[in-house]
Amino acid sequence: MEIGVDSFAAMMSGNEERAMSDANAISQLLARIEHADNCGLDIFGIGEHHRKNFLDSAPTLILAAAAARTKNIRLTSAVTVLSAADPVRVFQNFATLDLISNGRAEMVAGRGSFIEAFPLFGYNLEDYDELFDEKINLLLKIRESEFITWSGKFRPPLRNQPVYPRPLQEKLPIWIGVGGTPESFIRTGSLGLPLMVAIIGGETHHFRPHVDLYREAGKRAGYSPEQLKVGVHSLGYVADTTEEAIADFYPGYAASMTKVGKERGWPPMTKERFNAQMGPRGALLVGSAEEVAEKILRHSEALGGITRFTFQMDTAEVPHEKLMHAIELIGSRIKPLVNK
Repeated sequence: MEIGVDSFAAMMSGNEERAMSDANAISQLLARIEHADNCGLDIFGIGEHHRKNFLDSAPTLILAAAAARTKNIRLTSAVTVLSAADPVRVFQNFATLDLISNGRAEMVAGRGSFIEAFPLFGYNLEDYDELFDEKINLLLKIRESEFITWSGKFRPPLRNQPVYPRPLQEKLPIWIGVGGTPESFIRTGSLGLPLMVAIIGGETHHFRPHVDLYREAGKRAGYSPEQLKVGVHSLGYVADTTEEAIADFYPGYAASMTKVGKERGWPPMTKERFNAQMGPRGALLVGSAEEVAEKILRHSEALGGITRFTFQMDTAEVPHEKLMHAIELIGSRIKPLVNK
């Protein structure tokens, strides 16, 4: 199983006591990516948001800077908000990243968990599904062929138009990031693309019926089980002991989840709800390396086997030094335990 980290380059609750300049925050993020490479992690992902306190509105620029400082780790988006982007420019950006990184670029395409990108780039939120369907199909055509003839509803047509540069990898890896709608799982399976499931709450086994829909749709479309990879992105954090991990993680996590909850109609985060998420079936992976490794394996079993797991640690505004130590623990202890 591949093990990695995703980041939104975020100060999600706007905690003034821990505030720093944006330049320092980006500098620390790049240091963490370089450290993840040195610690043997397999993947590092950068999200895409267009709101205050998130510095990831141009993720390929961050990934390109990281590519110049790393040697082995694969670099991906988490996710690219494809519905509000031009697939031609998206492909060009990631093909260029692939050249800079010597063939280590990947992409997770999705519709995003926030809606700011739609009005910002002139799209109607009512076209949410149609936009993604059209754009993922165009993106895949560009990946397959240098010269493109295509027409659609939301973009001017292309008539035997070449798209450059081409990536170093023969086939640039494109995953689809999904939340909780069964249609998204079925669509991804029908396309035969790897699936990245964002599980940020609830109990992981509840996603199994949707993952089964993905695998069934892929099988019907003629894809092999090896092509139908499943990855999981979850909130998590690792420290030397479970008690230390909770003490580091809970205050910032509660603040940020309460803030997001106000926008989405969720109740405030309480210690009781947090403890429920910490249970054997809960989505949170917070604790010692041994405890978290065991939970990753339980999640994999619950979903019928996964090939990639990524930690999202931004949520709790844990200080940089502690995040660096968490990355060390993921590389030196969790990864060997999971792949034992």
